[in-house]
Amino acid sequence: MTKKQKSINFALIGAAGYIAPRHMKAIKDTGNQLVCALDPYDGVGIIDSYFPYADFFIEPERFDRHLDKLRRMALSKKRIDDRKVDFVSICSPNYMHDSHIRLALRNDAHAICEKPIVLNPWNLDALNEIEKETGKKVYTILQLRLHPSIRALREQVQMGPKNKIYDLDLTYITSRGNWYSRSWKGDVSKSGGIATNIGVHFFDMLTWVFGKARENIVHVLSEQKAGGLLKLEHADIRWFLSIDYNDIPEHVRATGKRTYRSLLMGNQEIEFSDGFTDLHTEMYREIIAGRGFGLMDAKQSINIVYQIRNNQPIGLTGDYHPFLKTAGRM
Repeated sequence: MTKKQKSINFALIGAAGYIAPRHMKAIKDTGNQLVCALDPYDGVGIIDSYFPYADFFIEPERFDRHLDKLRRMALSKKRIDDRKVDFVSICSPNYMHDSHIRLALRNDAHAICEKPIVLNPWNLDALNEIEKETGKKVYTILQLRLHPSIRALREQVQMGPKNKIYDLDLTYITSRGNWYSRSWKGDVSKSGGIATNIGVHFFDMLTWVFGKARENIVHVLSEQKAGGLLKLEHADIRWFLSIDYNDIPEHVRATGKRTYRSLLMGNQEIEFSDGFTDLHTEMYREIIAGRGFGLMDAKQSINIVYQIRNNQPIGLTGDYHPFLKTAGRM
């Protein structure tokens, strides 16, 4: 951002969540300001590291009123320092995304929402109508599309044979403790279940690289793990997602790690474990420049995880992920 450009004002919903600091850092690194933040939990001292003078609210009603007040003050030009919020960044629990996006648009601000942007496909259509009514945009964080390894893979596929179907195995295990099932993340009606909560960005990445979904088969689906076969235009992908520490390969556990991530295409390992930290900042730069990913960009992945959540698992038949053989204690 050049000195001549006006700083953009942001608000943040979900300031106490683990992902919120990445948004705060992205706002700061792009030379902009966090004007106010909302979270029902008041342990948000992390804000001091980025924007210590941001206003903070624990009640959504007062936060909504504050946004409206700043908007009205800007219209009447009662303040020289225009603090009207231009963007609302949303890091709240999954089931609240839809209502918080509406809150942003209602207050004449664009929305930047963490994934999954919504839980149900029809919510996208409704938000699309509100976009048209308000003239404001809804953006989502699909940061894997900016990862150098994933971009290189997409180029490799696009330059390859047009009728080729690639075979892939996606494995993602991220250990979670007993707290997980007690939180909103363990409630399918609030999180969308494991495929939605920890897998939606992988499904977005895969459709971005290999094209639209042809068939969506679910082999196993439980609170802690899920696996299936996703057939895309240019790929058949066996996938396995888990929050169970016992599913991590023994040689990885021996190193003390609690997360395992792998994307195997034939004999080629696609390495994308590193480089996650600054992708939110890159996403913010793209959004501010008008090149961010919107509602329809997210539709494929939202459809896929919705189907996984509602499909009947067929068990260990057909072409299933090899990890399901040893993850049978569901």
